Amino acid sequence: MKTLVLGSTSPFRKTILEKLKLPFYCAKPNIDETEKDNELPQDLVERLAIEKAKAVKPEFPKALIIGSDQVAVCEGEILGKPHNFENAVIQLNKFSGKSITFYTGLCVYDSEKEIVVSLVEPFTVHFNQLSQDDIENYLNAEQPYNCAGSFKSEGLGICLFSKLEGDDPNTLIGLPLIKLVELLKQQGIDVLAEQSKQLL
Repeated sequence: MKTLVLGSTSPFRKTILEKLKLPFYCAKPNIDETEKDNELPQDLVERLAIEKAKAVKPEFPKALIIGSDQVAVCEGEILGKPHNFENAVIQLNKFSGKSITFYTGLCVYDSEKEIVVSLVEPFTVHFNQLSQDDIENYLNAEQPYNCAGSFKSEGLGICLFSKLEGDDPNTLIGLPLIKLVELLKQQGIDVLAEQSKQLL
């Protein structure tokens, strides 16, 4: 099997990719993640996913490199990470009773053949009406200040939602695994066939 690389140091993406039981390396992509003027969220995340994958080519010139990027959008506004309690309170108050959509860009890049396959996967979160106590109790319990949207859906954040809408719950955490399996197959890695090889 061709060397597989995750172009990310996110512990969340690493944990998701480990579900496929394939050997892989992690590499930190150093890129400028600034959005361009009038760039749509979908275009931004797809561009950054590709740039992240290509950024680690010098370290892995003959590999399949996975790049991924994600933004959350509420009422047309791209949401960043809150970084602290006060900003997280503002974000969650804004989301109360509303829906936010996460766009996740995904890329698989063959660094030897210079072949890129990429896509954007949406996932929508519908929020309950949140009281101030709900918000503060949640933030004090989980402190999700490094997460876009100020919540961890894989943890207590689930208590904030009325409904989740999307094809793959892994997408919300940062890596659309169903689509990744498809892209890997297009690039010559059949995940289930590789499991059989590992058993021999």
